[in-house]
Amino acid sequence: MATGATAGSADWDGARYDRLADPQARWGQAVLDRLELSGSETVLDAGCGTGRVTEALLRRLPQGRIVALDQSPSMLDEARGRLEGDARVRFVQADLLDLAPSLLGTDAPVDAVLSTATFHWVTDHDRLFANLASVLRPGGQLVAQCGAEGNIDNVLRAVRSLGVERVGTWLYASAEDTRSRLREAGFADVQVWAHPEPTPFDPGGLLTDFLETVCLREHLATLPPGDRRPFAERVAAAMPEPTIDYVRLNMVARRTS
Repeated sequence: MATGATAGSADWDGARYDRLADPQARWGQAVLDRLELSGSETVLDAGCGTGRVTEALLRRLPQGRIVALDQSPSMLDEARGRLEGDARVRFVQADLLDLAPSLLGTDAPVDAVLSTATFHWVTDHDRLFANLASVLRPGGQLVAQCGAEGNIDNVLRAVRSLGVERVGTWLYASAEDTRSRLREAGFADVQVWAHPEPTPFDPGGLLTDFLETVCLREHLATLPPGDRRPFAERVAAAMPEPTIDYVRLNMVARRTS
């Protein structure tokens, strides 16, 4: 769910994304269920997006705190509106590649890092994981999910059939590479696995809306406004069925001492 704008120049439309991101919210809840919490921890939500998963995380932290971080101003505006008035949440606008302890406004390293649907927008995973380790206490848990190798391949094939080679900036890494990077960054008890998550849409407008808002966002920002919706419609029509073949990359690890 919490898709941060850590790549590309076009900001997200947070309000529109929030209306469409039921798949991301569903996956995010499953990821959150893997996080081991007593209820008093400080947790970094790395790529909080519009705050739908952050809101669920808050229910598990009655005496805890959350640092809700995202690079996208529009996403953070939506998250603030959803969680306004809850003193347990501190909002931070930042790029995960610039993450450092001083950015978080906490007096100690965080106890855990949660991230859903964000890391694939960050193209330097070596630096990303090193940054996450730098803000996490020894023994603290990292639980995350993002796009894996093979993610949205059917969308990308449809795009290429229209003569466009690439429509976004992302890194869909393999489980093997991710496992190695996490260990190199200082994580232990590393578990990494990928699984398919094919996501069907009603034919027509809803699929086009989703492609326009999420998958094709960066490319559409380079087109004249009048050409954006028609291009998304052409991509939807070129797909063999109204299903996006998502593949999710799951990570569970602990910061070494």
